[in-house]
Amino acid sequence: MTRPSSPSPAPPDRPRHVRVDNTPLGIASMFGSVLLFSIMNVVVKLLTDRFPITELTFFRSAFALLPVCVAIHITGGFRNALRTARPVGHFTRTLIGLTTMVAMFWSFHLLPLGDAIALNFASPLFLTALSVPMLGERVGIHRWGAVLIGFGGVLVIAKPSGDMLNLGVLVALVGAFCNASAMITIRQLSKTEASNTIVFYFTFLSTILIAVTLPFAWVTPSPLEWAMLAGMGLLGGSAQLLMTRAYSLAPAAVVAPLTYSSLLVAVLFGWLLWGDVPSASTGIGSAIVMASGLYILHRETRRNATPSRPPPPGSD
Repeated sequence: MTRPSSPSPAPPDRPRHVRVDNTPLGIASMFGSVLLFSIMNVVVKLLTDRFPITELTFFRSAFALLPVCVAIHITGGFRNALRTARPVGHFTRTLIGLTTMVAMFWSFHLLPLGDAIALNFASPLFLTALSVPMLGERVGIHRWGAVLIGFGGVLVIAKPSGDMLNLGVLVALVGAFCNASAMITIRQLSKTEASNTIVFYFTFLSTILIAVTLPFAWVTPSPLEWAMLAGMGLLGGSAQLLMTRAYSLAPAAVVAPLTYSSLLVAVLFGWLLWGDVPSASTGIGSAIVMASGLYILHRETRRNATPSRPPPPGSD
């Protein structure tokens, strides 16, 4: 009589999300994100003379839901993406993100595209400063020095003693500050929330909240404008997904500096479409801001790469 064989033990559960490093694909994804965001910014600037900023923000969020929902369906389904234990956190992130978007779009209307993008690069500087009170992180003399030098570059771009310190500069800097605040809330949410969940709730809640303003400021689009508005949202949603993909495939130290290429694209489009030639102060200030941001990224990467040997107090 043959003894029945005992059932083999069930294989251990595999993690649902496994990071696979692919640096070349990560770099390609980031360049694709930069290109799509840059084209979206051009479309926004073309439409700001015709449409209220709130209406542009609505269509940017509403049409971005399409690629976001497709990505969620492919990668795990809505049941997992909709599950959250932090509804208040998502709502707060949405309010900050909406303010960022409105300020950015408004700055595109008030300033040459290259100048608006250059001032938005102050975000990493604000992020470093905000990480102390909001995240409890320690920032030493090296990174504080980079922040101060970076803000010096912002002043070079803004020319406070000249004619450029105007509403456009202030709006662009508010957008950069809010963008840094949004990154802080994303860091806080990402401790318990998946990236797809964060992106979905931001896009969905933004669409709902900004829709409330439409009866007060609405311009009916023409067929061509409908296509441009839809393209704006699709470009933005796809660019956001590509950026998320880039950070999941390659180290931040590799892909994050590539975002600065958006300034070159913005300057090129600004020159071709509007005849905007960047001033020497914009070029010099942008170089200072970018160098400061890259140095902060270098220090952050170096600090995280050697957790077992922390740097001396006050030296990071």
